[in-house]
Amino acid sequence: MRALRILLIIVVILGGLFVIADRVAVNFAEGEAADRLKTTENLSATPDVSIKGFPFLTQVVGGSLDDIEVGITNYEAAAGNGAEKIRIDDLRADMRGVEFSGDYSSATATSATGTATIAYDELLKTAKSEPTQVAPGVTASVVGLSDGGNGKIKVTVEATVLGTKLPEPVSVLSSVTVIDGDTVRVKADGLPKFGGVEIAESRVRSITDFQQKIDGLPGGIQLDKVQAAPGGVEITVKGSNVRLAG
Repeated sequence: MRALRILLIIVVILGGLFVIADRVAVNFAEGEAADRLKTTENLSATPDVSIKGFPFLTQVVGGSLDDIEVGITNYEAAAGNGAEKIRIDDLRADMRGVEFSGDYSSATATSATGTATIAYDELLKTAKSEPTQVAPGVTASVVGLSDGGNGKIKVTVEATVLGTKLPEPVSVLSSVTVIDGDTVRVKADGLPKFGGVEIAESRVRSITDFQQKIDGLPGGIQLDKVQAAPGGVEITVKGSNVRLAG
């Protein structure tokens, strides 16, 4: 019995040492992965990287990690024309089945899902915020975007008729969708009225409807779904064979 107790104590001690070594190793790997991702994606700040699953060391031996969570704040994505940028306040992705090279210089995830948030003031940059003529004597411009409830965006438009600004802006609820995996489209469900003036639908929609292309998300992930929320436009992202480094 004494020998059995000693054996159990040794097993417990060795198990504890393994756990400690495993956690030290995973913390080091998370820091290295975060630094490499910062360099690869040319980020201004170091991202959050969390390697899930236990034990970590046995995953390393197998050359594949089950699950890595990545968080990037204030990510600047390309807006589609090569010069402009659009800020994504909070981008979080869950990478599954991450395989890496023997020297750890490259890593690729089999699949990825995640979320991103774009503030309304960022999306407003795409809308026609400068007065635009929509009919003889009538100009209009988008002056605000906000949460309209039920996943809709409220587009607020200010208009001037025959040189007189309407006393109150008009607003319209708009649907927001993703097209082609890289573009957010805002389209009015109905048409606002500008002081009772009859205006062709195409001219009104030239003001109320717009779209924003978002290129160059980390690892080649793409937009999936989108809806309006109190804090901005919430986007679901997804991807396959997502490159984390290398």
